[in-house]
Amino acid sequence: MKIQLSEHFTYKKMIQFVLPSIVMMIFTSIYGVIDGLFVSNFVGKTAFAAINLIMPLLMGLSALGFMIGTGGSAIVSKALGEGRRDLANQYFSMLVYVSITGGIILAVTGMFLLRPIALLLGASGELIELCVLYGRILLVSLTAFLLQNVFQSFFVTAEKPQLGLKVTIAAGLTNIVLDYLFIAVFRWGIAGAAVATAISETVGGLFPILYFARKNESLLQLVKAPLDVRALGKACANGSSELMTNLSMSIVNSLYNLQLISIAGENGVAAYGTIMYVNFIFIAIFLGYSIGSAPIIGYHYGAGSHDELKNLLRMSLSIVGICGILLILLAQIMAAPLAGIFVGYDSELEAVTCHGFRLYAVSFLICGFNIFGSAFFTALGNGIVSAAISFLRTLVFQTAVLLTLPLILGINGIWLAMAVAEALTLIITVWFLVNRRKQYHYA
Repeated sequence: MKIQLSEHFTYKKMIQFVLPSIVMMIFTSIYGVIDGLFVSNFVGKTAFAAINLIMPLLMGLSALGFMIGTGGSAIVSKALGEGRRDLANQYFSMLVYVSITGGIILAVTGMFLLRPIALLLGASGELIELCVLYGRILLVSLTAFLLQNVFQSFFVTAEKPQLGLKVTIAAGLTNIVLDYLFIAVFRWGIAGAAVATAISETVGGLFPILYFARKNESLLQLVKAPLDVRALGKACANGSSELMTNLSMSIVNSLYNLQLISIAGENGVAAYGTIMYVNFIFIAIFLGYSIGSAPIIGYHYGAGSHDELKNLLRMSLSIVGICGILLILLAQIMAAPLAGIFVGYDSELEAVTCHGFRLYAVSFLICGFNIFGSAFFTALGNGIVSAAISFLRTLVFQTAVLLTLPLILGINGIWLAMAVAEALTLIITVWFLVNRRKQYHYA
């Protein structure tokens, strides 16, 4: 049964609508994890550490896609809520074309940044060469990866979340199969992992272009669209929180690696890499819920449905809270098996990883409220508040805690830094929700 943005949402209907987005984000996270899993077990922890060192740069360059996707879906869904479908298609098309242009520019720029960044992050010898090799191959598919991130949001806005899920599953399965062939069978090492990911990103980024370029059954279609600087600026402002999140995560992840190299050496970086891969899968639930619910919020805000906004916020906070409790319990149970899957070949590294993940997982109880809170204000078109939450959460508080807590608790301070930063951010998120309730009539 097709669920439309304009409907009244119950818990059941909301879960049915956002579930494809949640599964889509989980699959996106899983096939990103596959590289690390195969490289760690078949190539070794030095190559695994190389991926973890250079990944923050690659994710930073791809942040444009998250910004345009989330920020753009807000203005497109608002236009749909106002009954202006032609304008929505023009906005949508322009944002896709800007993403393609931006992806090409960033890919070329990234080629020159790889080696200096690897050196800056403390890599030396073989580690540098592996970082550069892996990064250069993935930069070839950067534009496709940007588009994949953009379309994750727009499939939901187009009322086609199931199709977005199918595309993500196809890309994920492509990556898994090719990782097995290129790494485990052909023994291409870290280059094989990069080629497999590049091909899967191409599948995930280019198929949506073919779908939206022709007449289809969704609410959106690619059309000729002039560059609307004002609309582009608003989309970027709305999505600035997602841009800030990804850029800040890239910077903070690099800081984590620097701290861990100084305290625990290569084992620390490898342990953190494993924790990050698993973390992506866990928080994908919150990210997927936020992506899936944002167009609904944007639509009803555009339509002036204040009662439905109240309903959506109330339901969302309940769902996020329950998920947080379940995830922290699951993390404590699964810490040892997950560490064994990634680094079971090294007992010392496995013990460090298991202990670190159990402490890091405390953040799952809190982070969902902050992720949704930021996305909620993005959907309402308030990019400033959304960006403030993300900026404080992903950069300011984490950096401050990461530089101070290890002085008191040692390596445990590094593992607990995220939980403390999330708790500080929650205070800010609650303050904004209370302070802006009359402006947007959601409470």
